[in-house]
Amino acid sequence: MEVNPERQNIDQLFGSTTYYIDFYQRQYKWTKDPVEKLLEDIFYKFNDEYKKHESSDIDIEHLIDQYSWYYLNTFVTNKVSGKDYVVDGQQRLTTLTLILMKLRICAKEMNSQLLGWIDTKIAGMSGYKKNFWMNHECSILTMNAIYQKGIIDMPKEDNITSRNMVENYKIISTRLDKELPSDNLKRFDAFVFYFLRRLVLIRLDIVQTEVPMVFEVINDRGVKLKPYEILKGKLLGQIDKEELDALQLNELWDDTIGKINSLREDNIDQFFIYYLKAKFANTRAEGRKFDNDYHRAIMNIEELGLDHNAKKVKQFLMHDFIYYAELYYKVHKYRDYFNPSYRYVYYNGLTQMDTQFMLILSTCNVDDIDEDNKIKTVSEQVDRLFCLLQLQRSYDSNMFANKVYELSTKLRNCMYEDIKNIFDTCLLSILQSTHENSDLSEVWNYSLFRNVGIDLDKRFLRYILARIEQYIADNTNMEMKQNLYNLVINRGSTNGFHIEHILAENDENHERFNNDEELFRSERNRLGGLLLMKGADNQSSNNEPYSEKLKSYANTLYWNETLREDSYKSKLDFTKWIKNENLSFRAMPTFGKEEIEERQRLLFELIQRIWV
Repeated sequence: MEVNPERQNIDQLFGSTTYYIDFYQRQYKWTKDPVEKLLEDIFYKFNDEYKKHESSDIDIEHLIDQYSWYYLNTFVTNKVSGKDYVVDGQQRLTTLTLILMKLRICAKEMNSQLLGWIDTKIAGMSGYKKNFWMNHECSILTMNAIYQKGIIDMPKEDNITSRNMVENYKIISTRLDKELPSDNLKRFDAFVFYFLRRLVLIRLDIVQTEVPMVFEVINDRGVKLKPYEILKGKLLGQIDKEELDALQLNELWDDTIGKINSLREDNIDQFFIYYLKAKFANTRAEGRKFDNDYHRAIMNIEELGLDHNAKKVKQFLMHDFIYYAELYYKVHKYRDYFNPSYRYVYYNGLTQMDTQFMLILSTCNVDDIDEDNKIKTVSEQVDRLFCLLQLQRSYDSNMFANKVYELSTKLRNCMYEDIKNIFDTCLLSILQSTHENSDLSEVWNYSLFRNVGIDLDKRFLRYILARIEQYIADNTNMEMKQNLYNLVINRGSTNGFHIEHILAENDENHERFNNDEELFRSERNRLGGLLLMKGADNQSSNNEPYSEKLKSYANTLYWNETLREDSYKSKLDFTKWIKNENLSFRAMPTFGKEEIEERQRLLFELIQRIWV
């Protein structure tokens, strides 16, 4: 690789060369802190030098050579087809241009003879048109407005670069008004000479084709590049710029990144991690290499062949990248916003089972004709696997994380008709291993479910009881009194939902268990002895005897109300349903060990219908 370093002051830097913003460079993202730091550096040195020479009678144009020079940093360019592209350093160069624009406004107001000189450092004429030396093609209107007017209220283009230009110019304007008062032309002219002649940068012109490597190594101080920004340089840097323009690959990349990042800041990094694990990791250990430095690891994947292979890069961008990014976006939207056709994607969001992203990406091929079926089936099976493991005391987070990779490997590019069988095999093997019973042949066993209850994760408990509530409502033509999100997620002290023990801590209930404290606690903690109650109702009935608690269950949730006699008199669709389905619902005027067992078995039956 050949690198040609050249020392330049700002007078030399701006005035004859138009700098195009390379696709490697992010948008102008500098905000208050790096801008103020740059201004502080500049004025700290200038104030020190100006104080030394303030009393001199030598003309500033000659005196300026006695001012010490100040090194601002390095910037990197790459000449392609006669155009100079900024590979690294545009944050600083753009900020320097904004400072020049403010100096131009000040020079006009002070009638400084340096106005024309400053003007030539901002833009040059091409026919009737001014062309800015820093050629932000996406923000020309905003740059022109600042150039003409100074401070403007709103950017002329709706993008990050334009918005930051407007805000940063205000910061620059405030600082320069303070440092360069309008009644001190001598100080102003001295600063202009200092700014243009004594501020120095080193320009590195990369004349061969190793720009992606340089881009990764040399980075602006201030805002560090994100992994996806570095990856952009590694990939697009291999493609000829004319071909990039013809295929609109830069636009494809930016539009896709912007779409996914609109879901959540820097969400594209999470997409790449899920995608790479789904397609190229067979074990958890293999998956870990994508967690931090995926932008490096992806270049070493033999199946993709992206390193020094422009043809493969183009294929990847126009096929795998665009397809799987769109698939990820779609699943993410279904997770965050309920869509009845993709309800299980949303359910997995409630239980924080983001494992579904990796497994859906694993299952789908590019342009998969069965994509919708695979999304629906995988998301349903993820919910089923997670719930049935939890409800049979068989879930271990570490074990589950390992099993996900086994599942992913088996699901990779499979037929959607095979998905359920793959999950069933996995579920059964986990149950057999956890309980050391190779004779287990069913994925749902009452012996494993019998004692589950309060020891489960509270969010998961709320989810199970909420799904029971929904199942009752769906089958009895009744509207849900609360949506699933409120039942599972909302935990406010007044309106949030909490787990309630049907059997409170009081003497009456202890006597029902012959004052056997251990038996009392183990039984009351079973799922059949628990309900979901709104915060205020939960607190008000905390230590009441069961007969009083029974009253408080009126007009709460359907599952709670099934303990009351009036539920079987007033809800005809409900009674018809339980008769047709032969479900053992009944009112329970008293509540003890036998009733808890009865409710536990009823829940076993309902869960079997929902998940098995």
